[in-house]
Amino acid sequence: MGYFSKAPIRLTAAIALSALLFTSCDRTRIQKGYEYFPDMAHSLAYETYAPAKGAANGITMQMPVPGSIPREMIPYQYAPTPEGRLLAGKELVCKIESSDTNLVRGKEMFVIYCQNCHGTAGKGDGHLYTSGKFTMQPASLISERMLIAPIGEVYHVITAGWNTMGAHGPQIMPDDRWKIALYVKNNLQKNIK
Repeated sequence: MGYFSKAPIRLTAAIALSALLFTSCDRTRIQKGYEYFPDMAHSLAYETYAPAKGAANGITMQMPVPGSIPREMIPYQYAPTPEGRLLAGKELVCKIESSDTNLVRGKEMFVIYCQNCHGTAGKGDGHLYTSGKFTMQPASLISERMLIAPIGEVYHVITAGWNTMGAHGPQIMPDDRWKIALYVKNNLQKNIK
């Protein structure tokens, strides 16, 4: 008798579960069935290339406002000119300490970005010059002019370039540029033979 009294409940539950299962799916893939959180399936924001009713030109993907600066980026304010180089030498101060760790990192970055042109000892005799690929000899980092140059000038030249040397600012992070400058001033220039 106990089995037969539970049978209608089980049958009703099985029918309800089957009905829920068949109504929640659609084999055509047009209907997704019941959506519990429709805001997750349908974006409230504009899609990148969708038309924008609120924009004057009707385009969603707009150019940044002129003069806007990306977060956490401070634009480099010194021009790639002789005046900018001298001003950078006077005003820029290295806030990174001259520790062994920073000098090792500076040497690593020097080997990657500078050694091919300036050479291992910074004499301007790197492989690209000695192999004939560059016809103009790169600057010697241990010349008298460079020995008296402030560290800010070294940083400026790495950032903005100088003469035939291209700007490395877009390739090297600011802290690593300072570490290269520290390595040049503290290791290369102090170990002149």
